[in-house]
Amino acid sequence: MPAVYDHGGGVRSLRVPIPDNPLGHTLVYVVDTDRGPVLIDTGWDDPTSWDTLAAGLTACGTSVAEIHGVVVTHHHPDHHGLSGRVREASGAWIAMHAADTAVVRRTRQARPERWFSYMTAKLTAAGAPEEHVAPLRAARPRALPGLSPALPDRDIVPGELLDLPGRRLRAIWTPGHTPGHVCLHLEETHPARLPGHGRLFSGDHLLPEITPHIGLYEDPDDATVTDPLGDYLDSLERVGRLAPAEVLPAHQHPFPDAAARVRELLAHHEARLTALLTLLAGPLTPWQLAERMEWNRPWADIPHGSRTIAVSEAESHLRRLVKAGRAEAVPGSDPVTYVAVQ
Repeated sequence: MPAVYDHGGGVRSLRVPIPDNPLGHTLVYVVDTDRGPVLIDTGWDDPTSWDTLAAGLTACGTSVAEIHGVVVTHHHPDHHGLSGRVREASGAWIAMHAADTAVVRRTRQARPERWFSYMTAKLTAAGAPEEHVAPLRAARPRALPGLSPALPDRDIVPGELLDLPGRRLRAIWTPGHTPGHVCLHLEETHPARLPGHGRLFSGDHLLPEITPHIGLYEDPDDATVTDPLGDYLDSLERVGRLAPAEVLPAHQHPFPDAAARVRELLAHHEARLTALLTLLAGPLTPWQLAERMEWNRPWADIPHGSRTIAVSEAESHLRRLVKAGRAEAVPGSDPVTYVAVQ
């Protein structure tokens, strides 16, 4: 896709770069409304990303100053990062699901030391070796990406139409990747008359060639045992039933037949869970399980930060297996180990 692409029907996309990330870019969508253009996501808070967003809007015949509103699919910095700058330049409102707004509020209020302490305890409990945890113990407070994201001023209410004059854009709550992730269903005839029901802005929930990260919903002040993978699988089925004519994701490229992609992802996760049960023939900590899981590269080549993310994903799969009665924690183990239920 070119840097600016016209999808027809008053919808265009801009490829906004993500610095030092293999995903390459975020697809920011520009939706025309009767009160001016509205953005779906904004991209990473980086000077090059900002310049690209501004130039793309100029190429669309508008500007940052004319943006009426920003709809954020989820709180991650490659989606929400530039929202504050857009609001400063235009006075635009920012809308997000309340569950992710709560994450943003907590992130803005939390001190970095609190986060490092929390992650140290979490990783130690997951069985991480001291050489992995030590850098977190020694971490010094510093500016980290996403630690001062813009606080949204509107809630996205699941099932309701967003206030976009002249458009029918309905919010679909799709937790899993984040607790407040939303897809946005444009309930309008496809401009190319493709069969199906409108178009779906899918954020990171439904991507054409990759699976989104499903980790834990981290909240240092909440001990609730969540089930993000279960949330994600339920959300996938909900989106599949919408049967949109085309999916407009936040990464890679648009694609048809959402239901087929949903079936692929459901099968992928079931196969992965089954493979993990084989690994859990003997007791393993979440760290040991992550070491043995299949990733896009050997464990020895995965850098420190990505290993932390991998362990979170291993734990989300463990929680799904435990909740389904397919695995269980070994009583008295410290750090806790898990084993398949025979």
